Amino acid sequence: MHAYVKVVPNDRSVPAGKLADVELHFAGGELDGLKLIGFAVWARKDGGGKNVTFPARQFTVHGERRHYSLLRSVEDVQAEKRLKDVLLQAYLTHEAGSAEGATA
Repeated sequence: MHAYVKVVPNDRSVPAGKLADVELHFAGGELDGLKLIGFAVWARKDGGGKNVTFPARQFTVHGERRHYSLLRSVEDVQAEKRLKDVLLQAYLTHEAGSAEGATA
């Protein structure tokens, strides 16, 4: 099984700070033809770079809004960090390619 990343730029700038949606597409194996959606790349509010969020579900408990991540590590907590790094790198590569295409 192989997986690849598809970056979908947020051209509408809504919500504020959201730079792109990111999808994880699967090829081969049991997950062939499926994609995992709900990842996003955001500009940090303090201007210090970018952040990747995972798919999550919101729920309310006693009037307080909470969320839980739909994708979690099984054992190695560094797995989530590695995936965030891969998704962010894919976004930065896409962004650099778009900038080059705009100036060429």
